[in-house]
Amino acid sequence: MRPDGFFSSARTAHGLSYVEQGEGPAALFVHGVGTSGYLWRGVLPGVADMRRCIAFDLPGHGRSPIRPGEDISLPGLADLTAGFCDALGLDEVDLVANDTGGAIAQVFATRHPGRVRTLTLTNCDVHDNVPPEAFKPTVELAAAGELAHLGAALVADPALLRRAPALSDSFEHPESLSDEAVADYVEAFLRPVFGTPEAGREFERILTSLNAKDLIAIEPELARLAAPTLIVWAVDDIFMDLRWAYWLRDLIPGAGKVIEVPGRLFWPDQRPEELIPHLRRHWTS
Repeated sequence: MRPDGFFSSARTAHGLSYVEQGEGPAALFVHGVGTSGYLWRGVLPGVADMRRCIAFDLPGHGRSPIRPGEDISLPGLADLTAGFCDALGLDEVDLVANDTGGAIAQVFATRHPGRVRTLTLTNCDVHDNVPPEAFKPTVELAAAGELAHLGAALVADPALLRRAPALSDSFEHPESLSDEAVADYVEAFLRPVFGTPEAGREFERILTSLNAKDLIAIEPELARLAAPTLIVWAVDDIFMDLRWAYWLRDLIPGAGKVIEVPGRLFWPDQRPEELIPHLRRHWTS
């Protein structure tokens, strides 16, 4: 599904745009920085027969606006997620997350353990791996105020994205992506964060607001988290090394074995068929 079709049914709650598919107990899908709820477009149809699937856009991403001065730290985003759940009347959710969304999910789960029916973490920020070593140059550009104009160039000329780390570092076999797919990623992921100078500046603020101390601080609470936790990790990710999946498994009491899959950071987008059966099994076990 292309971005216009995916976002055509978007609604708004608690200031956040979201797309919903299916009925039943709620499953909440959380993306990371630089993407949007569109990341989950291939996963939702595969589980919508058993869950009310809700994929929302973080502030400044997808169709969600960002307010000047909004708290976009990991705790701030976790609190925003709780407010979003309140607005939709979601007392308990199956939480599914990727990238920065996994960090947000960890903070949310430790602050609201009673609201997490199950937790599923795919490749994501963990403990002191914030920002990941391979992502530090991007954060440094953001801190220097130099990232926004580079991102704007990618929006203006999607062909440049094929040679940019934003694609080659995060997607498996980027050279095989069609021109249409690259254009869709620009519209769904990059235009919301780089489409205007103001958006670019806010995205720089988002990147520089993420701090490892916020994940280090919740280690004791994660060590008591009883929610059944599924960890599915792509093995070729240059940002989130596989060892972090096993770190989470060893720390979280509710975690089972780590499931290793092919791919890179954004594998839920490229390989939804790798995630769907594991989610279905996790939710019925």
